[in-house]
Amino acid sequence: MEYTGSKYIGEYVDGRMEGKAEYILPTETRYVGEMKDGMFHGEGTLYFPSGSRYDAVWEKGLAIKGTYTFADGLQYDAKNWHYCDGYDRRFYTEICFGLKPSGISQLTNMDPPRTIPPASYDCGDGFYDPSTRIIKDYRNRFLRNADDDEHEWIIQTCRKGWDEIVGHRPK
Repeated sequence: MEYTGSKYIGEYVDGRMEGKAEYILPTETRYVGEMKDGMFHGEGTLYFPSGSRYDAVWEKGLAIKGTYTFADGLQYDAKNWHYCDGYDRRFYTEICFGLKPSGISQLTNMDPPRTIPPASYDCGDGFYDPSTRIIKDYRNRFLRNADDDEHEWIIQTCRKGWDEIVGHRPK
């Protein structure tokens, strides 16, 4: 564990992680559930720092069947997914609590939205600084370096931390 930065709290059988356990990854994602031969095995839940979770049945470290629940309580359903799709562009909070009056925009599922630091973008799981190409979570902890594809996607699609004039500019 000392080499990976992970922490294990649980039972051992013949020196291997086995039985009921909690396994904490360096990213602060926690697995709580059953282990066998050092792998997730049986029923267990991954708790993510964002507040979301993944409840699953695991077999030799692989999720066989599971349910992902977002931090706001919305459960992902691959077959009947109607949240922010091509037919219904409402956020989950708008589905639950209704739309805002005309002229008042809701920019994210969180209302009011997070304040984005200057010269940065909100990329969904944290803030992106294009000058360093680093994504940090909303608590300012390192998440990852953006590769070229992710950099382009963020620049083209994500909310900016500054205002800029779009469209016609008077002379």
